[in-house]
Amino acid sequence: MKKAVLYVHGKGGNAEEAEHYKTICSEYDVFGLDYKFFTPWETKDEFVFEYERLRKCYDSVTVIANSIGAFFTINALSGKKIDRAFFISPIVNMEKLILDMMMWANVTEEKLRERQEIETAFGETLSWKYLCYVRENPIFWNIPTDILYAGKDNLISFETVSEFAEKTNSSLTIMAEGEHWFHTEEQLAFLDNWLKSLI
Repeated sequence: MKKAVLYVHGKGGNAEEAEHYKTICSEYDVFGLDYKFFTPWETKDEFVFEYERLRKCYDSVTVIANSIGAFFTINALSGKKIDRAFFISPIVNMEKLILDMMMWANVTEEKLRERQEIETAFGETLSWKYLCYVRENPIFWNIPTDILYAGKDNLISFETVSEFAEKTNSSLTIMAEGEHWFHTEEQLAFLDNWLKSLI
């Protein structure tokens, strides 16, 4: 049986990060998705194209997605035949994250609707079109999924990720000292051991 892993990076990441998973997923061919766009309506076509390319060649497709990559994956590949998904620090409620960022930036919905886009002091651009999209396209996910969450995640609350895990019947593992970006030696070792125990 031919098996593939599609790795989806988060913001600031790249497809080359997939190399890290080749040793762990030794029974799979591992591919990194080098997506070019960063809005859910644009990434959707890229994700579907890559998924369908793999589906033609492999009996099984598994996804490993990081941060906003998980949101893009859910938005694009919901309803597709994915055998399993592994989400690392996933953004699973984009509307809540946008509203949180609006609060941090002291931006009201009225102001955002009027201006359409607003740059924030913390480097994110708030977009009325993006907020409308996530409201008009609620996420649905019924793929067997395992989630790794960081206890010190500064973007996504435990309540948000646990609610998603419960709703989608996903397993949820927490690294108490982890951060949204798993990058230290200790954090990466935890991530690797988590994945090895499940894949």
